[in-house]
Amino acid sequence: MRNKYSANILYSLHKYGDFFPGTGHIKDTGAKEGTGFSVNAPLNSGMTDESYEKIFKPVTTKIMEIYQPGAIVLQCGADSLTGDRLGCFNLSLKGHAECVKFVKGFGIPTLVLGGGGYTIRNVARCWAYETSVLLDIDIPNEIPYNDYFEYYAPDFKLHLTPEPRDNLNTASSLETVRVDLLSQLQNLQGAPGVQMQEVPPEFTIEHDEKMVGAKDGGSVDDVREKGPGKTSKGDGERRSHPAEFYDEEADTKNG
Repeated sequence: MRNKYSANILYSLHKYGDFFPGTGHIKDTGAKEGTGFSVNAPLNSGMTDESYEKIFKPVTTKIMEIYQPGAIVLQCGADSLTGDRLGCFNLSLKGHAECVKFVKGFGIPTLVLGGGGYTIRNVARCWAYETSVLLDIDIPNEIPYNDYFEYYAPDFKLHLTPEPRDNLNTASSLETVRVDLLSQLQNLQGAPGVQMQEVPPEFTIEHDEKMVGAKDGGSVDDVREKGPGKTSKGDGERRSHPAEFYDEEADTKNG
């Protein structure tokens, strides 16, 4: 986000722990003149729509209040969706797009980008749906026939159903992250009444929380049962896209 004083603030929500590239601890707040302007929300595997919203909305609201940005760059990485080959979260399309709708509601000029996502058909679903949210257009859940129709078997639906898996983000761990980030932003005071000249105050966390980053057990592979019988336009089996370059053996090693 960028405000009228030509300073930027970075807000990132991501999987943290035993996970590449191992950066993004909550204490990573920037360096030197940029101290406090990097806002990292380290999260655990199994993140649900409800849990994600508990962090995203209050912290975003605080950023808007303190920082008063003149423009926003919103990267909608689809690797946080359920069924991603490498991602470890469990968000639905509607939960993911709720964040887009929330940011849009501030009425600030916003550049919306894609990014991330390793199950190609779900990346397409995500960007199609979030484009409709940005344009305030309702689109049907049934995917219309197209040249890539078979990739969306067996249900040929737009929306995804979250997997039955554990959410390792506990209420207490989410509250710790939320409180620490709000404290960081309160200390920043990034939107003064006059042009900013001084180095922002050094940010410190008043307590050392134990970051959870437990190793995942199991795979995040999104393979579903193939559709039975034949369709009117295809063979009823969902095909694999060549861009999904991880074979089944490799998938089980990425969770």
